[in-house]
Amino acid sequence: MKRTRISVIIPTWNRSDFLARAIGSVLAQTRCCDELIVVDDGSTDATADLVATMAAAGGGCIRYIRQENRGAAAARNRGIDAATGDLLCFLDSDDRWDPAKLEVQERAMAGHPHLLISHTREIWFRRGRRVNQKKKHDPPGGEIFARCLAMCVVGMSTVMVRPEFFRRLGLFDESMVCCEDYDLWLRASVHEEFLLVPQALTIKDGGRPDQLSSLHRVGMDTFRIRSICRLLEQASLSPEQRRLALAELERKCRIYGRGCIRHGRRKEGESYLALPERYHHGHHPVLTSET
Repeated sequence: MKRTRISVIIPTWNRSDFLARAIGSVLAQTRCCDELIVVDDGSTDATADLVATMAAAGGGCIRYIRQENRGAAAARNRGIDAATGDLLCFLDSDDRWDPAKLEVQERAMAGHPHLLISHTREIWFRRGRRVNQKKKHDPPGGEIFARCLAMCVVGMSTVMVRPEFFRRLGLFDESMVCCEDYDLWLRASVHEEFLLVPQALTIKDGGRPDQLSSLHRVGMDTFRIRSICRLLEQASLSPEQRRLALAELERKCRIYGRGCIRHGRRKEGESYLALPERYHHGHHPVLTSET
């Protein structure tokens, strides 16, 4: 029987202080990957030298790709295009894995050959201290569309995906400076089931100002609103899925629109408050940066 090939994709930008730890956690896996693709998104720090040093020191599976700075979505897409594996995994350069992550998740995927994607639970650290997750952050399995609407419930560094997933669903949206993972998992969850591997096999460090969730914290819901609108325009939703999507669109637009008005941006706020009604009447407005 042909051995399953696993490709690991690490997108990175000016994170050489964390990258060595991330790469080290991949090289320490009990089930070695077949290739580790580091996509350098235009770093200006010591990233290139670090990767070269680690490759020379025994990381023979490491491939280094450099591109001009285009964002996390583009870096991941570049890695997907270059990958040769039967299973693809992603690791953000400031996260790391439990040593058994690939072994346990590969075994789980082998037991569910009809499923295209799996994800794991996570352990969270904030400013170096472990934090407990709220119940709403507990990752779901199976049909997860309803859970995907409110927030991103699939950790980027937890997934293991068959290449067919991207051929069927498309790649990450490179026009989104954040929430590109929310957008893709939401699109996928319309028709695909997600396999949850119940172990916490991914370790995340948060609470830093350089993270996308911090840099775009105020406007993150505008990207999620955009994703839901496109879903309502383009996707073949069941009546129940459409009802859930409209309800979440109303909730997000109400929260964001009222927030805009409170902060003196009345025109923007009123446009978001009015947006859901257009979908109720079957119209498909063209989204711009102002809506």
